Amino acid sequence: MDQSAIADRRRLRRKLTFWRILTLLVIIGLGFAVYRMSAGEGGRATPHVAQVKITGMIQDDTELLERLDRIAESDSVKALVVSISSPGGTTYGGERIFKAIRAVAEKKPVVSDIRTLAASAGYMIATAGDTIVAGESSITGSIGVIFQYPQIAEMMDNLGISLEEIKSSPLKAEPSPFHPPTEEARQMIRSMIMDSYDWFVDLVAERRNLPRDEALRLSDGSIFTGRQALQAKLIDTLGGDDEIRAYLAGKGVSEDLPMVEWKDDGSSSSLWFARAMTEFVRLTGLGKMLGLDSMRPWMGEKLFLDGLVSVWQVGRN
Repeated sequence: MDQSAIADRRRLRRKLTFWRILTLLVIIGLGFAVYRMSAGEGGRATPHVAQVKITGMIQDDTELLERLDRIAESDSVKALVVSISSPGGTTYGGERIFKAIRAVAEKKPVVSDIRTLAASAGYMIATAGDTIVAGESSITGSIGVIFQYPQIAEMMDNLGISLEEIKSSPLKAEPSPFHPPTEEARQMIRSMIMDSYDWFVDLVAERRNLPRDEALRLSDGSIFTGRQALQAKLIDTLGGDDEIRAYLAGKGVSEDLPMVEWKDDGSSSSLWFARAMTEFVRLTGLGKMLGLDSMRPWMGEKLFLDGLVSVWQVGRN
């Protein structure tokens, strides 16, 4: 056999090997996707206590709202536990999640489970539960609203950069990072902040059955440990899973029911297969082999929060 024939045979063998490996990966990926989908739905088909975990920055999360709506409508879900580990986020995002949880509470018992941290909009969400359980050293509170923006006018002056603007009215695009705010701009933003703040205080007073003066006193931005929050009546019980189960038992929910976490598994999305394949690539380490990790910066979460923010921030020097 001449050299060219041998080379052709080797090329053909490499091509066959490539397509065999690719076919195998697709089959494994399909199996993995079907397993994830069937396992998730199978676990949700029998009577259980649903658990939803809310972590990180709170934003306007359409998927989470849809998930809570499915929980509300599911006959298999006998109760809901909302486990929160969040410093807060946008007031609008917290408001929408709060209302979605209250919609669930109209049909079945809801427990808010404060883990390490549920502050600001995180605490707002916690108040949606019928009862709030927290650890003794959990951090909560920070009731308030904040609006922040950078001021780079001095830096621009140092660099010799100026900005000219023509606008329809003095308050258009105010406050601006390019010049100190006018008194009118300050008043406009403060009025907006205080309106959202008053709504937050009223919500705390209503949900925690507190006189508004007391709710206002607690809404100075202070944070509390679970023990302090219990004394201030911002939570109901110190504890964890046992206390949650005991409360639900008092509402007629059997302690023998399994607790099933409802995750964002993409089951309601047309992209569920793509998500499952992405998870498969991640778990098998193929991302590094195929160079997909270089795309991670383009697929991250939003870098900015929209609108007024209710978030606990550790002070910086």
